[in-house]
Amino acid sequence: MIKFFLMVNKQGQTRLSRYYEHVEINKRTMLEAEVIKNCLSRSKDQCSFIEYKDFKLVYRQYAALFVVVGINETENEMAVYELIHNFVEVLDKYFSRVVSETLNLRRNISSLSKI
Repeated sequence: MIKFFLMVNKQGQTRLSRYYEHVEINKRTMLEAEVIKNCLSRSKDQCSFIEYKDFKLVYRQYAALFVVVGINETENEMAVYELIHNFVEVLDKYFSRVVSETLNLRRNISSLSKI
C-alpha cells in the first residue's frame, strides 16, 4: 500500500505531497525533511529503494526533480518504480515538459488529483 507520494526538487523543496494515511502536519514536515535528506544524499549508482523506519522508500530522479513514494513492507518495489515512471510520462504529456517550476503551479496539480 502506498503511504505517501512526494515530488521534490534538488534544493529539497517539496513541490507536491500526497498522503494516503493520516499524518499530523508537524510530523509531515519532519518526515519530508528526513526522507528528502535520505534520497538527495544518495549517488546515482546506489539502489533506488531505501528501508526507512517501518516502511520503504522508492524514488526516481528526473533531471532536477525527485519523485519519492513511501510504501509498506509488502508492496512490490519494482511495480512502484514503474508506477513513478508512468506518472512522470503522463505529466510530461499533459504539461508538455515536466520541470520543477511546472509543479509549482498548484492549480494545475490539483486538477490532476481529480483524474
